[in-house]
Amino acid sequence: MALAIFDLDETLIHGDCASLWSEQMGRLGWVDPESFIKKDHELMEAYGKGDLAMEDYMAFSLEPMIGRTPEEVDFLVGPWVEDFIEPIIFSDATKAIAEHRAAGDRILIISASGVHLVKPIAERIGVDEVLAIDLDIAHGVYSGKTQGVLTYREGKITRLMEWLDQEGENLEGASFYSDSRNDLPLLQKVDFPHVVNPDPVLREAALSAGWPIHSWT
Repeated sequence: MALAIFDLDETLIHGDCASLWSEQMGRLGWVDPESFIKKDHELMEAYGKGDLAMEDYMAFSLEPMIGRTPEEVDFLVGPWVEDFIEPIIFSDATKAIAEHRAAGDRILIISASGVHLVKPIAERIGVDEVLAIDLDIAHGVYSGKTQGVLTYREGKITRLMEWLDQEGENLEGASFYSDSRNDLPLLQKVDFPHVVNPDPVLREAALSAGWPIHSWT
């Protein structure tokens, strides 16, 4: 059994779930929509260029959730996934997952977004196993902080290697699909890297290395 690993944002879905959740928090009245979304877009632009400190983005994006229980957030994330995320799941992504599953591969989503978003989205796509940014809970409510190594850039490799040890798995024959230059470290580590709707830096790297380039819709 080989691993088939997928990034989430702009790979399996046509959008970034963290930014889309920021818009939802505006609709819920948790944030000022105009100023919060403007800041979110600025930070996401830096992410696209590979210039973002993920700790800074998480501190920003989790602030409106401070003092809220996981149950409260989960109750609101579920309908949001159905209304706003399900329509933007790439059909080609679901086909690729189905092909890997038919081949007997183990499917894993690894994302630089918060687990409170990634897990329910993965479940909607039909994937049970995820690695994402874990959120700190103190006295039963979100503290606005993260836990452990962030699943971002080299942090994805760190968390993945820990998971492999825990699960008794390895990367032999593994595939990884991503759209972002930020995932180059992990793409270079697997036997079968795939780039999906890549950013310019990743496209250039893929062309140089001879990696498959997919245009998913």
